[in-house]
Amino acid sequence: MNSMNDAAAVAGPAAGRTGRTHRLRGLAVTGFIATLAAMVATTLAAALAQAVGVDFEIPDGGETIPLPGFAVVTGFFSVVGVVIAAALLRWSARPAQRFVWTALSLTAISLVPPVVAGADTATAGTLLGLHLVAAAVMIPTLARSLRTRTA
Repeated sequence: MNSMNDAAAVAGPAAGRTGRTHRLRGLAVTGFIATLAAMVATTLAAALAQAVGVDFEIPDGGETIPLPGFAVVTGFFSVVGVVIAAALLRWSARPAQRFVWTALSLTAISLVPPVVAGADTATAGTLLGLHLVAAAVMIPTLARSLRTRTA
């Protein structure tokens, strides 16, 4: 056996795994930073809305959504978006395009609960806006990262 062929056989798959690991790690770092940015943006926007009189009261039970709740929910669903992006990076030939369509569809679905929850107009409108704030941070950032990771 030729030692050159042995080295190529050993280096080939390992190099592929290293490249894939590097792309996923880069996406994870970008996703983590974007998640933190989305959490801060939605929480600050909610605090501003609360300062001008939006009460964030949900009619069933009369409870008010606390400000940390915005950060937690935004963080959770942003991480879900990063996982979807990672799966598409791994298994899709066009991960950025598929991610944008998937994320936009899920964002549209996420706009339904604030409308049907029965909250007052100010609360419902602000919740819709907060969904769009988080989407405006996460979707372009992850799509751009997916484009640079596959090029």
